[in-house]
Amino acid sequence: MREKVGIMQPYFFPYIGYWQLINAVDRYVIRNDVNFIKGGWIHRNKILINGEGHFINLPLRKASSNKYINEIEILNDASNINKILRKIESAYRKAPYYQDVFPVLEKIITQDEENLAKYLQYLIKEICRYLSIETKIYVASEIEMTPGLKGQDRVIDICKILQAELYINAIGGKELYSHEEFNNQGMQLRFLKTSDIMYHQAKNEFVPNLSIIDVMMFNEQKKIKEMLNKYELVE
Repeated sequence: MREKVGIMQPYFFPYIGYWQLINAVDRYVIRNDVNFIKGGWIHRNKILINGEGHFINLPLRKASSNKYINEIEILNDASNINKILRKIESAYRKAPYYQDVFPVLEKIITQDEENLAKYLQYLIKEICRYLSIETKIYVASEIEMTPGLKGQDRVIDICKILQAELYINAIGGKELYSHEEFNNQGMQLRFLKTSDIMYHQAKNEFVPNLSIIDVMMFNEQKKIKEMLNKYELVE
């Protein structure tokens, strides 16, 4: 049986488009074997504080773009972890779904794991569970790929191993991939473009593209499930 496959590096409570991609495919691969990006979204995201987006950061030990994500360690001590929790609590304690969502976030954030890749892998699986996303999740470092491949060739190799008929990538990677190369391997290539998604954020003017935390705090699970399907696949 040939499948729809998505591949992406892990992020810290990423925006809803990330979860749309996972939900849109049959098999999703977490790329924990790529370089860490300083200043990116792997260890941080934005939540709503006083009507504006503010960063929450996962503190790291000796993070470097010369290391793979699965080589980075978290400063997972009580003080640092509590700072994140208290910031989320302060921002959302009056949100309509706070009582349902905060225990889920607390379980994720306080996990006893210092490896960044494993920490984020657990995060992704727990949020998928909350959102009732049933996609089968793989970890790239555990897949026996052809040695020496990089970039698009590595992605195609993963897709072949997982018997993909369709590879779906986030719209931001449109310039990185060639339809011709995928077609030559008997696969289709599409890009997921998130539709405009708006919801009520207390009394604030809507701030888009915040962490999935914000979506969960202000929307019931049924409504989020509907949001997961608000996208289009483009060539």
